[in-house]
Amino acid sequence: MTNIPETGRTPRVQIRLVVIQILVLSLLGTLGGRLWYLQIREGAEYQREASGNHVQQVVQPAVRGSILDARGVPLADNETRLVVSASRTDLLKQADDGKAVLTKLAGVLGMDPKEVMLKVRLCDAKTPQPCWNGSPYQPIPITDKATPKQALQIRERAEDFPGITAEPEAVRRYPAPGKANTAQVLGYLSPVTDDEIQKAKNTDSPYLRSDMVGRSGLERQYDKALRGKAGVTRYEVDNLGRVIGKAEADAAKPGANLVTSIDSRVQRVAEYELDHAMKVARQQYDKITGRNYKADSGAVVVMEAKTGRIVAMASAPTYDPNVWVGGISGKNYKALTGKNSDYPLLNRAIQGQAAPGSTFKVVSTAAAVQAGYPWDGGYPCTSSYSVGGQVFKNFEGENFGDISLGRALEVSCDTVFYGLADREWKKDGGINPKKGEPKDYFFKTAHQFGLGKETGIDLPNEVTGRVPDRQWKQNYWKANKDAWCKSGKKNGSYVERIAYENCLEGNKMREGDEINYSIGQGDTLVTPIQEAAIYGAVANGGTMYQPTIGKAVISADGKSVQEIKPKRTGKLPVSQATLKGMNEAFAGVITRGTAAWKFGGWPQDKIALHAKTGTAEVYGKQTTSWLATYSKDYTVIMTIAQAGTGSGASGEAVRNIYSALYGVQADGSIDKKKALLPEPQKGLPKVRTDGTIATPKVSGDPAKDIQATPSGSPSPNDSQPAATTASPESRNRNTRRRPRKRGSRRMPA
Repeated sequence: MTNIPETGRTPRVQIRLVVIQILVLSLLGTLGGRLWYLQIREGAEYQREASGNHVQQVVQPAVRGSILDARGVPLADNETRLVVSASRTDLLKQADDGKAVLTKLAGVLGMDPKEVMLKVRLCDAKTPQPCWNGSPYQPIPITDKATPKQALQIRERAEDFPGITAEPEAVRRYPAPGKANTAQVLGYLSPVTDDEIQKAKNTDSPYLRSDMVGRSGLERQYDKALRGKAGVTRYEVDNLGRVIGKAEADAAKPGANLVTSIDSRVQRVAEYELDHAMKVARQQYDKITGRNYKADSGAVVVMEAKTGRIVAMASAPTYDPNVWVGGISGKNYKALTGKNSDYPLLNRAIQGQAAPGSTFKVVSTAAAVQAGYPWDGGYPCTSSYSVGGQVFKNFEGENFGDISLGRALEVSCDTVFYGLADREWKKDGGINPKKGEPKDYFFKTAHQFGLGKETGIDLPNEVTGRVPDRQWKQNYWKANKDAWCKSGKKNGSYVERIAYENCLEGNKMREGDEINYSIGQGDTLVTPIQEAAIYGAVANGGTMYQPTIGKAVISADGKSVQEIKPKRTGKLPVSQATLKGMNEAFAGVITRGTAAWKFGGWPQDKIALHAKTGTAEVYGKQTTSWLATYSKDYTVIMTIAQAGTGSGASGEAVRNIYSALYGVQADGSIDKKKALLPEPQKGLPKVRTDGTIATPKVSGDPAKDIQATPSGSPSPNDSQPAATTASPESRNRNTRRRPRKRGSRRMPA
């Protein structure tokens, strides 16, 4: 019997197992050696070869959506231009950092070599424009105005221009000079920055290095919708740049079109009338300062009274937004931002703050009624009002006897509001009220009217204005007390005396503060868009709307339409009976009050207008003109800094805007065929699937779309001077308004 080991293995099996173990160990040793050879001995070489094979992205920029007016007329669109760009990365690889190439390029383009070199430097806190504020890895545009001959020279001699490209690209285009400018409303574009790319990385709208983004105006507010989505194709390439495969591709998605409530024809008229009114004001003589009015800035807003939609918005001084396209030059940048520029980039309709003058009396009147003063009560309209030795004068010393609140609005009687505010100040406890005692009707009502905060208009950087109530005075005093106490003198100059008084009790509501406040003087600040919202609410029966410019966002193929509906924000704190009285008073301003001399012959029985004039005094400057008006359809607000009285500086211009809207001719007749917009535009332009735009009819009458030239106003492309209306000598002497004497408002405590 054969002896079998305890393991149960025969010698033959054991031999086989040993052989297999040897083979396995040999294979493992061979594999390990090969891995050592590949990863250690030759690892660096293979790593270099592998690094040559990578994914390369090719970006197809999305076509930015157009910004259209209410009828579908482009306010901002795109055009194809030959763009010459420089790769900063390629230039830095050269021995002289590309200076020779850029100098040679400047010669081809007919540009100054220094200007070209400045364009490719990177922006930082110490580097002024022109410079590149986009990604340093993105091609930097040198010019978008290259001719075909120049582009051909660059491309045919590529070896002489390393890092330089000349390609047709879609670039932004804004209205040409002479048409509706709309500059501050539209805004402008500039390249995306690395910081913006990083912040948007994980959002639903990431940036690519090739993107241009909105920096102000509608371009910024609706940037995400307008920008679209760039297409990206990813290729696998080897170390020689040869394509070895296609990874994936995302098609470009063009940006949507933004339809606005702006009517480009009305916009053109508003811009012209504002500019012309400022020119006329500069020809007028200011008796107080002994020189002509400066009329250095202004704004006008035309708004639908029943929706809050903006039909026109102009700000002066203005500029050509096309200067930003392709990169702004140092000369143009200085002209827009320098100390002597008057800062045309500001949209003064939403960023210009000023004392409202007598246009604020709509708030003071509502406050008086809330405080319990009857509308028809007899309030003394005396020539002056005395408080503690300080005399507050009525305008030109007018004296109308005892009058109602409505008549006080009509003739803009200051002393009526002085008396009401003074009585309320005393009721509230005077300068040292007990805690919780002040009812502060005049300040509370201003907040209820929406003042002291943003209206919410769909434009960036709106300012809040200011209601100088007790809390504001306390905060302001804390912030400025040290400076006042340092500079104030009891018997010094006017400014030093005011500083001295503010040091002692600048946190207290003084009698003179509330008196000045009641007529829109003192520390009160409002913006034109806030006034438009207020007077629009008075016009429509008391409903306050959030002003809007965007009307709809329509996809590039027209299949998706997202309407932007009007948004109610509240009700005026005014009864219908008081609103009725206000409407009658504001109509009286047009027919027999402070604006009558500018609206003589207006067809009031057919197109009822309402108005409130305002002349605001600013220490050290000439008076600011305000004119707030409305019809059943529209609210028109105009203000011009350092231009004199409200009706005197703005009356003719505002009248001409209404004439253009309704087709009112110089003789007072109405020509409907020449009316630009006799009623607010209700339809939307239709974007067809091929991207073309069908303009909607205004009311079924094609004649209404012609270029009209109503009384004293230009057609949308006209630049002739506007005709003047009745002269001051033809008005009633009781409604004649002249500049108020300096110092008749403010009362030192």
